[in-house]
Amino acid sequence: MTKLRTLLAALGLLFAITQLSNAQRWVPLANQPNINLGLTNPLLLTDGTVILHEQCGPIWYRLTPDAFGSYVNGTWTKTTPMPTGYAPLYFGSAVLPDGRVIVEGGEYNFCHPVWTNQGAIYDPKTNKWTPVDPPADWTSIGDAPSVVLANGTFMQSNCCTLEAALLDPTTLNWTSTGQNKKDVYDEEGWTLLPDGTVLTVDAYVFAYQKAGKRYEIYHPSTGKWAAPGGTPVQLWDSYPDAHHASYEIGPGVLRPDGTVFYLGANGAPGGAGHTATYDTKTKTWTAGPDIPDFMDVADGPAALLPGGNVLFQASPGIFNTGSKFFTWDGTQFSDVTGGMTDAPNISSYYGTMLLLPTGQVLYSDFINMWVFQNGGNPKSEWRPQILSLANTLSRGQTYQIAGLNFNGFSQGAAYGDDAQAATNYPLVQITNRASGHVFYARTHDHSTMAIAYTGPASTNFDLNWKVEAGPSDVRVVVNGIASLPVTVNIK
Repeated sequence: MTKLRTLLAALGLLFAITQLSNAQRWVPLANQPNINLGLTNPLLLTDGTVILHEQCGPIWYRLTPDAFGSYVNGTWTKTTPMPTGYAPLYFGSAVLPDGRVIVEGGEYNFCHPVWTNQGAIYDPKTNKWTPVDPPADWTSIGDAPSVVLANGTFMQSNCCTLEAALLDPTTLNWTSTGQNKKDVYDEEGWTLLPDGTVLTVDAYVFAYQKAGKRYEIYHPSTGKWAAPGGTPVQLWDSYPDAHHASYEIGPGVLRPDGTVFYLGANGAPGGAGHTATYDTKTKTWTAGPDIPDFMDVADGPAALLPGGNVLFQASPGIFNTGSKFFTWDGTQFSDVTGGMTDAPNISSYYGTMLLLPTGQVLYSDFINMWVFQNGGNPKSEWRPQILSLANTLSRGQTYQIAGLNFNGFSQGAAYGDDAQAATNYPLVQITNRASGHVFYARTHDHSTMAIAYTGPASTNFDLNWKVEAGPSDVRVVVNGIASLPVTVNIK
């Protein structure tokens, strides 16, 4: 279960940054955070800002886009520290429907491997962290996966047992769930599916055997897991044998066509990671091609690009450096490493990805931060559609906005057990027609968190006094895809 990683070596890397033109795919942030421990686990707040966690520290840093909505030219500020004694690394996390952030567990605390059961919730309105007690009798949470279910409930597992629980966001109390789980949750990643169920590929299947291909489905209606069968190829690492394996696994990303693309780990020297696709409509698996260039994803990030392709990072073997970046279009891979000057010096597990409202992907590799752009254009039917919005909006007030495709067709980004960065919730973007300045009105209390939801949905948004008055274009943005604008007058 223990993952011994070259963390200190990774944190010591200092890479030179070459400024790239906007025409290139990889562009470094103009203002790097420049902190000793590096940032990871990016989360998109519902006011359009991004927070990232200082590795093994109690501080989160907030990235605010510039006046024209550019994250490349954004600026950094600190949040207040997390509760005393809590500075996790590799943990469960999510942005809740009310706009708060939940953080649970940690494989490390202050860089010590402890599989902590601590947790905390962050309120962006007050810039305050509040401790959250673990579920009753849980002695660990560690780097276990978590997810916000379609009904908006946060579900957290325990890395090292068969335990899982649901959080009441008002009382911060937990209710047990997840009966019939076949193996411990350690190293798994969770993918929310269009029917509201959750897919996982078991990493500890048939422990201490050479092979295992089981997957499981969580049904929120019953609170139970079912094991319908096996994957066509093994996706978790069992090299050199199941007694000494890392059990790592890659991310699974749901695409707009209803297929989940899953990336595998393979610790064998010179061995490529397998891939497989799960069709949520037929509930069947298909083996895919191995990852190119003898690469694999033994922990690593992936993100769904606006055009529908999956961007991911791979590297050779377990925790080795020498990464490459690829996209998957459902049929073939394309190498998109060019311009990413950090790639030769990093392993896939260093990386985290987050879909930005601009359609770019924010990427962090412990030290430097980049955006990946030119991710393709979405189909028109994928765009959010605004159906109901007042013609005149007054600053300082709260409004409701309603429409279609308000939660996208995917969680957006994935990693596995160590980081979650879902963005399947609506943001309200406001562009002043006279100045061109871009603002975000904080959204909260979304009517649903279901993905690929076909019915009308809504969210509430707070119009603050920083928004400029006058004629403005309002867009709803989900997973980096923006609706067509609706013009309003702001007073």
